[in-house]
Amino acid sequence: MADEKIQMPSSGGGLVRYFEDYKSKLQFKPHYVIAFILIVVIIELILFRVGSRFLS
Repeated sequence: MADEKIQMPSSGGGLVRYFEDYKSKLQFKPHYVIAFILIVVIIELILFRVGSRFLS
């Protein structure tokens, strides 16, 4: 009976490693993204107001 060994499951099973080595060629600062979104929203609001005059 002393020859029977109990094996525990490996602790690394099912783990996924993600590497941080990848660098995108396009990198934007968060300030630029927020500013771009605000500019697009302002342009759409202007077009909504002015465009409705041309289509009526």
